[in-house]
Amino acid sequence: MSDISIRKVGRIGRITLTRPQALNALSYDMCLQIEQALDGWLHDDGVETVLLDAEGDRAFCSGGDVAKLFHTGRAGDTGYAEQFWRDEYRLNAKIADYPKPFLSFIQGFCMGGGVGLGCHSSHRIVCESTQIAMPECGIGLIPDVGGTHVLAQAPGHLGEYLGLTGKRMGPGAAMFAGFADLFVPHALWPKLIEAIEKTGDFSLVVRNAKTPPANSLGAVMDEVNQHFSKGSLAEIFASLAASDTHFADETTKALTRNSPLSMACTLEAIRRLRGPDLTIRRALEMEFRFTSRAMAHSDFLEGVRATLIDKDRNPTWMHRINNVPAEDVEKMLAPLGERKLSFVEDGLKIAFIGLGNMGGPMAANLANAGYAVTGFDTQNVSIDGVTPAASAAEAAKGADVVITMLPNGQILRAVAGEVIPAMQKGAVLLDCSTVDVDSARAVADQAKAAGLLSLDAPVSGGVGGATGGTLTFMVGGSKPAFAKARPLFEIMGQKAVHCGEAGAGQSAKICNNMILGVTMIATCEAFALADKLGLSREAMFDVVSTSSGYSWSMNAYCPAPGVGPESPADRDYKPGFASELMLKDLGLSQMAAEAVDADTPMGQAALDLYRRFVEDEDGKGKDFSAMLPRFEKRGRG
Repeated sequence: MSDISIRKVGRIGRITLTRPQALNALSYDMCLQIEQALDGWLHDDGVETVLLDAEGDRAFCSGGDVAKLFHTGRAGDTGYAEQFWRDEYRLNAKIADYPKPFLSFIQGFCMGGGVGLGCHSSHRIVCESTQIAMPECGIGLIPDVGGTHVLAQAPGHLGEYLGLTGKRMGPGAAMFAGFADLFVPHALWPKLIEAIEKTGDFSLVVRNAKTPPANSLGAVMDEVNQHFSKGSLAEIFASLAASDTHFADETTKALTRNSPLSMACTLEAIRRLRGPDLTIRRALEMEFRFTSRAMAHSDFLEGVRATLIDKDRNPTWMHRINNVPAEDVEKMLAPLGERKLSFVEDGLKIAFIGLGNMGGPMAANLANAGYAVTGFDTQNVSIDGVTPAASAAEAAKGADVVITMLPNGQILRAVAGEVIPAMQKGAVLLDCSTVDVDSARAVADQAKAAGLLSLDAPVSGGVGGATGGTLTFMVGGSKPAFAKARPLFEIMGQKAVHCGEAGAGQSAKICNNMILGVTMIATCEAFALADKLGLSREAMFDVVSTSSGYSWSMNAYCPAPGVGPESPADRDYKPGFASELMLKDLGLSQMAAEAVDADTPMGQAALDLYRRFVEDEDGKGKDFSAMLPRFEKRGRG
C-alpha cells in the first residue's frame, strides 16, 4: 500500500497520509509527491481548494523519517540529509504561500515534519485529540520545517518556552500559540470533508468551528515571560532553579533532558528572527544553517541514537546546560555562503527589461541568487551574470517571469505590447515601474487576455535598496501570481505586501510617496525655521526625532547634513531619490486624485513646490531632500 494518496475529488485536491501504522511519519518520497501535486494544482482551474488529512486516530504526522537520516549519517553520507532538508523546506515554504485555500485536518500527534505540513496552511483545523509539539531539541536538532517562524510570532516569550522544552499543546493551547486556527470536533470531520468535496466551499470549516477546550498555556504565561525573557540559556536555567513553583520544577526537568547546544541555538534563532521582516523563507534559511551542519557538528546523531535507535534515553551531550560557548552557537548559525538554502526553482527563467539605476542591481541580485536571467535595455547596459538580448521580445521568449522597470506608463504600455505576444501562457509579467494606475490596469487586462499572470509591484527603497536587496514591494494582482513571484521579491527586497487586485500596488505607491513628498517639505521648512530662530539643528533633531514630529523624512533620511543617520544630505545631496522622480510621483498622485475626485490640497501644494524646484530652480539632478538649502535661502516673500 502507498504511503500517501493524492487525487482530485470534485473541485478540491485531496492529499491523505496513509501510513497510520508508522504514525504517518513523513518520508522523502512523500515530500516530493506532495510538492509535485501542489505545483500541478497551482494553475489547475479545476482545483479550487486543497485538503490535507491523514488516516488513523493516533497521529496526523509524528515527524520526519529521522531513523533513515541517522543511518545514512552514521554511514558517512551527509548529502542525503542535506538534500532531504532542502527539498522538505522548499515544500514548507510552498504550503505557507500557497495562493489557494489550503485546509489541514490535524488529529492526534503532530510533531516535527508534521508541523511543516499542517501548521503553515491557510486553515489549520484541530480536534479533541490534537497534540502539537516541536521536540527537536530532544534529538539534538532545533525546531525546523518553519517551526521557528511560528515560534517567533507566539505571544510574549512563549516561543522560547515551547521551542526549548518541546512542550505538547492541546487544541486550545495550539490555537493560542499560533499553530492552529479552528477547533472542529472530530466526529464532525467525515461529513464536513464530504461537504467540502461536493461544494468546494472551504468556508464550511469556519461555519462548523466550535469553541476550543481551555488553553493550558494561559495560566503559565507570567512564569513563561519571567524566566524565558532572560538573555541566555544559562540565565533561563538559573532563573528556573531559583524558583520553587511546580512550573519551574517541571520546566527544569524538561530542559535537562534536551541538548544544550540545540536549546542555545533555538533561543538565538528565534530572537534573531523575531521582528517585522520575518518570513517563512527567512526562518527556513536560518534553520537550514543548523540542520546542514547537524551531522558533523551537533548532538543530532547521539540524540537520535539515545531516543529512537538504542532507546536508552541516556544521551551524552557535547555541552552542559550552563556552559554553551557563544562561539559554538555562532558556528552553527553562521551563514552558509554558496551552500545557503535557496528557493530558486530549477529551470525558472527570468527576463528583465530596463537595466538602469534600479533595474540593473535588481537583475544582478537575481542572477547572483542562481536564477537564469536574460536582460534588455535600450542603452545596451552590461550586468554581470545577466545574459544580454537584442530586444525586449527576445528576452521575454520562453521566460517564466518577465520583470520590467521602466520610466513611465506610456513606455510600459509600449513594452507590454512587445513582450506579451512573445511570452508563454502561464508566465508572469511583473512590472516594478512607478506608473499611473490606468496604465497598470490596462497592461494587466492585456496580459490576462493573453493567458498570462500579471503584477504591478512598484518599489520603495531607492538605488541603495535595489543594490542591497532591501526594497519594499507594493503589489497588485492575483494571489497565484503573487505566490509565484514571492521568492523573487525576497531576493530583491526585504518586504512584499500584497495590496489587492491589479492597480493596487501603484495606488499604494503613489499614496505613500505623496506622504513622503509632503513630510519632506515640512521637515525642510522646519529646519530652515529653526535656523532663523537660533535653534541648533542637532537640538532640533534630538527633540523632533523622539517626539510627535517623528517621521521617516526626519529620522531615517534627515535633510540636514551631519545630523542623524547618514543620508544624501551628507553627500552634497547626490540623489538617492532624485527630485525629478518625486515630481513624477506627486504628479501621478494628483492625476489619480483628479480621476476619483479626491481632495488632496497638501499633495497638490507639494507637487507645485517640486515642479518649481525642478523646472525653474536648481533642483534637477539633486536628491529630493535638497529642498532644505532652497528654504535656507528664501525669505517669507
